[in-house]
This record gives sequence, structure tokens and C-alpha cells, in this order.
Amino acid sequence: MSKSSESIEAIKQAIRDAGLRATPARIATLVMLREANAPLTHANVAEQLSISGIDKATAFRNLNDMADSGLLRRTELGDHVWRFEAIADGDHDQSAHPHFLCVDCGTVSCLDEVKLTASSQRESGKVGEVTEILLRGHCNACR
Repeated sequence: MSKSSESIEAIKQAIRDAGLRATPARIATLVMLREANAPLTHANVAEQLSISGIDKATAFRNLNDMADSGLLRRTELGDHVWRFEAIADGDHDQSAHPHFLCVDCGTVSCLDEVKLTASSQRESGKVGEVTEILLRGHCNACR
């Protein structure tokens, strides 16, 4: 069995393990999001899936179903646009990792290695639980 077919089989199994049917549209969606290096909007996903004949409504429904089942993380970064990203295989922590949002071009970048320090966690814990970190600024391309 080739590496790509093993990968597709693993994706099918992940979808089934989440309690969903492994339809071609869901498989294509999860493949796309696992290969993406940043969260994608519904419009991004729908545009890419339209090549395969998958309509916008199906894309939106599948994104939300997979987010509700724990396969995807759904986040809104203050611009009223939902973005979706795959939760890594075996990653049971569904809390979001930090993101950088360029205020000029709207590009979103994942900052997987950025963490709150222990003292920052203690301070923020006095007012509540941090569930997401969002940094806004000017990306290198826009500076």
C-alpha cells in the first residue's frame, strides 16, 4: 500500500472514529485542512472543493460537523469570519493555539510555539481562563 493510500485510510478512520461517515467531501476537507499551514475560511475551503464538484453548503455543513465532532478547531479572530484548522492526530487538547493576524492584508499565521509564561498564567488566572491568544500587527510582507 502506498503512503498516500495509507494516509487516506488514516483520514477515513479518523472521520469514522469521530462518529461521522467518511464521505468523499469530508475526506477531501480533512486532507486539505491537515495539509494547510494556517486556518482556512469557509470561502477558502469551498473554493478549493468546488473543483471536485462539492458545493458551498456541503462544505459549510461538513466543516461544522467535523468541528463539533472534534476533528477541526473553529475560531473567529475578531473579524466575524470563522476559520477552521485540523486538530492534530492524537491531540486531545482542543483549546486554540496562538495566531497572528495581519491588520493590513488579513493573513493569519499559526504560532504553535508561543505560550504564556508561568507568571502570565498566574496573572491571567486571577481574572479568568485564557482560551485563545491572538496577536495583531503587520506581517513581514506588509511592513
